[in-house]
Amino acid sequence: MTKPDNTIVLNKNARRNFSLNETFQAGISLEGWEVKSLRMGKVDAKDTYVTLKDDEAWLIGLKIDAPGSIQNQVDITRSRKLLLHKKEIFSIGDAVSKKGETCVLTKLYWKNNKVKCDIAIGKGKKKFDQREDIKKRDWERQKSRILKNSNKS
Repeated sequence: MTKPDNTIVLNKNARRNFSLNETFQAGISLEGWEVKSLRMGKVDAKDTYVTLKDDEAWLIGLKIDAPGSIQNQVDITRSRKLLLHKKEIFSIGDAVSKKGETCVLTKLYWKNNKVKCDIAIGKGKKKFDQREDIKKRDWERQKSRILKNSNKS
């Protein structure tokens, strides 16, 4: 029996555009209509990042589409509070204060009927770094094909 995948959304841009270091698991403060939309999979985490304000962590840029009945009454890109321990917030604050580092959302998922997210501290990649990752991935793919074909012979 396979375990069901509890992932709501993955932020593939985070891995592509940042070299990620330290990760944290956080809860999110949501409203009822947001949970309903998450269950339907109506979410976009492409340009989502974390900012700190008054010793609290806030998730900025997460787009959760509203159901049709309340679509004109709500803000779909509102800031959502992250539920973290104080020492985790201070750790994120110390890392983000370094030059070039930021905190981004990497994954949104269900855990025991609660919405959790993985956030990671990362340093932005330059274009040549991104191209280098693509070359490595292509070479690994080619290498596995060559080995697979040589084993058949």
